[in-house]
Amino acid sequence: MIRWSKLLYVIGFILFIGLFSAAVLYASKMNEVSKKTNAGTIPSYKYHFVLVPEEMDNDYWRLVEKGAKAAAKKHHVLLEYKGPKQSNIDEHLKELKIAGASRVDGILTQGYNDQQFSPVINNLENKGIPVITVDTDAPSSNRRAYIGSDNYYSGFIAGKALVADTKGKINVAIITGSFQASHQQLRVKGFKDAIRKEKRVKIIAIEESKITRIRAAEKANKIITEHPETNAFFGTSALDGIGIAQTVEHLNRQDSMYIIAFDTIEDTINDIEKGVIDATVMQKPYEMGYKAVEMMVEIEEGKRTIKINYTETRVIHKSDLPTAIMEQQKRTLE
Repeated sequence: MIRWSKLLYVIGFILFIGLFSAAVLYASKMNEVSKKTNAGTIPSYKYHFVLVPEEMDNDYWRLVEKGAKAAAKKHHVLLEYKGPKQSNIDEHLKELKIAGASRVDGILTQGYNDQQFSPVINNLENKGIPVITVDTDAPSSNRRAYIGSDNYYSGFIAGKALVADTKGKINVAIITGSFQASHQQLRVKGFKDAIRKEKRVKIIAIEESKITRIRAAEKANKIITEHPETNAFFGTSALDGIGIAQTVEHLNRQDSMYIIAFDTIEDTINDIEKGVIDATVMQKPYEMGYKAVEMMVEIEEGKRTIKINYTETRVIHKSDLPTAIMEQQKRTLE
């Protein structure tokens, strides 16, 4: 009986060691899996960043995401892309707080000038989580750096393009994505300053689209109904131009209407090719995302970074499309 009990004890001990070893191996494998990127091609990552866009499914922000993910892959960074489905500062702030609670290594986010925004950013920085603003700055916060367009300049060159492209009396209406967003405010201000000395150009209305194509179309219809003398539009966000173009086509006013839009998403390019939109301000969202990740890596490595980093903006017309499209495709394929 003693021999059998010893034998059972030995067998039990061996089974325990085997199960314990299997559990350790499983945990090790699970940890390895958890450190894989979304692509599953990198076995481990150095840093964990979160990119919080203005809107998750916005075509413009998807280009920012592509650039950020390309840089993340290069630098062995785990990058998460999380944000509100539609522009909403409360949802945006919630995502920032969640990222902070998760103790990520760095946060890339669109900035706001809202009083709610700076305290959240400052709190993240106080916790040791660096923040870089992308596309829109939050200069009153303690963010480490900004990368994106000079939004005042972008609005200014849009105004100069309208002046150069048109003749005679121009009654222009502005549809802006948000009255509260600082980058939209700066674009409107730049546009106003560019046309200020042109007596033949008059701003007759400014409406808000809430960064939706449908609302931009509705506001364009409202403006034309109330101001039939309208013969030009400026849309300050990525979806405004195509919403305006939709209404102008519906009313068969495309031959007598000048439209300058913002960004080079697919629908905007299509409307330029059709001749409905006359020009657009081209930004570089892919570069914004790519360089933002690289800057955050530099911060993690203790390197000095420049606080204000402007990416290129320029106005393009139909004749510029082949070069512009080629540039954009090359960037997203790299």
